[in-house]
Amino acid sequence: MRKFLIGLFSVFFLMPCAVYADSLELDTSDPLYMLSEQHVLSETTLTYWDNVLRLGEAISYGINNRLTIAANVHFQQDFDGSEDGFSAIDLGGVYRVGTASGNSAHIISDVLFGLKFGGSSRVRTPYFADSTYYAGYRFGRQWAGMTLAATIQSSWIFDDERGMAYIDAIPEAYFRIAEDWRLGAQFILRKATNPHYNQEWLGGKIVRQYGRTQYAGHLDYEFESDDLQVGVNVNILF
Repeated sequence: MRKFLIGLFSVFFLMPCAVYADSLELDTSDPLYMLSEQHVLSETTLTYWDNVLRLGEAISYGINNRLTIAANVHFQQDFDGSEDGFSAIDLGGVYRVGTASGNSAHIISDVLFGLKFGGSSRVRTPYFADSTYYAGYRFGRQWAGMTLAATIQSSWIFDDERGMAYIDAIPEAYFRIAEDWRLGAQFILRKATNPHYNQEWLGGKIVRQYGRTQYAGHLDYEFESDDLQVGVNVNILF
């Protein structure tokens, strides 16, 4: 048992510290990733959970090395009901307030902000509600072989039937285990003013890099509802 635990520790902690990625600039799945100036990132997502298939597309643009703006939209198909339709359009951004070279601890910090509006009234979660404002703070540190990060984000939902506020706490760990392979894990704790929407997600992902494109598969489990979500992501950097 001791040998097994030592081996497991080496795989998830020691190995990433010894692996040096060619460039963090291309690692678009990193939780602290920031687009360079005039670069464009396309993120396509496909997820399935609770008999719902959801397709999403996000486009991000780097204004400069500190500010990124983005827009995304999702469509869901409900195979067990009539809750089909497009989500709200999400317009948001990320501003880097602290860089690794700006402090002795090499901590990176970002401010997150955005607005969701419109979308179908038939979909089931507050993520697709009529109007949502959000703001958050993300911080962490990048090493050659791994990234540790945490995000605190608050959302305010304005909707006649599902209006509420909630806050998400999201710790993440991301490992560059080989030149073109990454592993990631995250935990999402959501507390809402309507307890029906409290959530606890535990997820993991595996990422394969091909030049400026990344393919990722992920598996997520929600403890409150006992739901399991599977999905794939494709990130293309232009």
